[in-house]
Amino acid sequence: MQKIYKTDGLLFKSHLFSVPLNYNDSHQEKITVYAREVVKQNHEHDNLPWLVYLQGGPGFPSPRPTSNSGWLKQALTKYRVLLLDQRGTGKSSPISHQTLSDKTSEQQTEYLSYFRANNIVKDAEFIREALNIKQWAILGQSFGGFCALHYLSYYPESLTRAYLTGGIPPITGHADNVYRATYKRVLAKNNGFFTRFPNAQQQCVDIANFLLDNDVRLPNGQRFTVEQFQLWGINLGRGGGDLAMYYILDEAFIDVGGKPELSYSFLNQMLLEQSYQTNPIYAILHESIYCQHEASNWSAQRVRSEYPQFNYAKGEDFFFTGEMVYPWMFDQLHCLQPLKVAAELLAAKDDWFNLYDAQQLVNNTVPVVAAVYVDDMYVDYDLSCQTVAGLNHAKVWVTNEYEHNGLGVAGDVILSKLMTLADNL
Repeated sequence: MQKIYKTDGLLFKSHLFSVPLNYNDSHQEKITVYAREVVKQNHEHDNLPWLVYLQGGPGFPSPRPTSNSGWLKQALTKYRVLLLDQRGTGKSSPISHQTLSDKTSEQQTEYLSYFRANNIVKDAEFIREALNIKQWAILGQSFGGFCALHYLSYYPESLTRAYLTGGIPPITGHADNVYRATYKRVLAKNNGFFTRFPNAQQQCVDIANFLLDNDVRLPNGQRFTVEQFQLWGINLGRGGGDLAMYYILDEAFIDVGGKPELSYSFLNQMLLEQSYQTNPIYAILHESIYCQHEASNWSAQRVRSEYPQFNYAKGEDFFFTGEMVYPWMFDQLHCLQPLKVAAELLAAKDDWFNLYDAQQLVNNTVPVVAAVYVDDMYVDYDLSCQTVAGLNHAKVWVTNEYEHNGLGVAGDVILSKLMTLADNL
C-alpha cells in the first residue's frame, strides 16, 4: 500500500521499486529502491513537470522534509519533486556492517561494486519508466551532480534540464589529481580557521597530545586517535562550520579531580561526526567516484605523503584533514572493521565502468545550469571549470558567497537563481 501523508501544505507519497542489482543480469538478484514524491496539496492532481533530487555523498539518503522551505519550496513552485534514496541508502536496500554481515568479503566486494553513479542513474531511469514519465529535470547536489553528469552522458533524451550545485566533477584524469588539489584547499581552510580563531591551534594541539598520551574511548568503546580527530576538518568546507567547531573546541576539556579530561559531550560529538560508521558507502566507494577504468589504490593516503603537514607530531602545528578516506579507518572505526577486506579489494579494482562520455557532453543539448563555488573545499573549482569548458549548452553561476553546502543554507535563493538562468538559456 502506498504511504501518503500531509504536512505544511504538502503531500508526500512513498514509492517502492524492485530493481536489478546488476542491470546486465536483470533476472538475478533484486534490491529495493525507495523514492518520496512531494507536491503542493493544491496541485496534487495537476499535470506538473517532475524534478528528481540527487543527494550528495556518496552513501546518504535523500532529505526527510519537515516543512515547505528551502530549495524544496522553490522547486515546488514549478515541479512535482521526487526525493530518491540512492541504492544502498535510507530505505533503498541500505548498506551497513549489519546488512552485509551474511556475505563473505568477496561477496561484499561484488555486491558493493554495483552502487556507483551508473547504477544509481539506471535506477532513476527504471523509476521514470515505471511511473510513465516521458522526461524530467534533475537537481544534483555535490555527488548528486556527479550522477547528473553521468545522466547527461548516457540518457540525455530523458532530461528536460539539469540543475547542479557544487557538483561538477573532473571527467578525466586520475583520482590523485583530485586529492592534490583538495589537500591544497584543505590547507587554505586550516589557515583561515586558525587565523580567525588564534587560540584554536593550541586547543587542537592540547587535544592531539592528550590523545597521544592517553587511551581515550568514544561512547561506542572505540579508541579515539589523532587521525580520527583530524577527520573533523571536513566541517571546514561547510558554511558556518568553522564557528561551530570553535565552540566545541572551546569546551573540549573538563576538570576531573584536578586533572584535565576530554568531556563526554566532546567525545560524543566526535562519534556523531563519524558518519562513515552509519553510512559506510561514503568510505568504501568514495574514491571510486573518480575512477574510470583504473584503481584508486587509496589515492588520498598516497597523496598525503606529499603534504607532511598533515602528519601530526608533538611540537608541530596541527592540521585537520578534509573529505578524504584512508585505509586505517577500516582498522580503527568499529563499524568499518567488518568491511576492511572488501574496501581493500575495491581500492584495487581497475575495471570500473567509464562514468562519463566526453563527446556526448561536448554535443549536449540539455539545458544545464550550475552553481560553482570558488572556495569549495570538496569539489575543486579549477577542475570543475575544466569540465564546464567541455560541456555544451551550459551556463555557470560562479560565486564565493556560499560554501559547498549552499543548497542547504540558502537553497531557495540558489535554486531560484538557477531556474531563472535555465529559463534564459
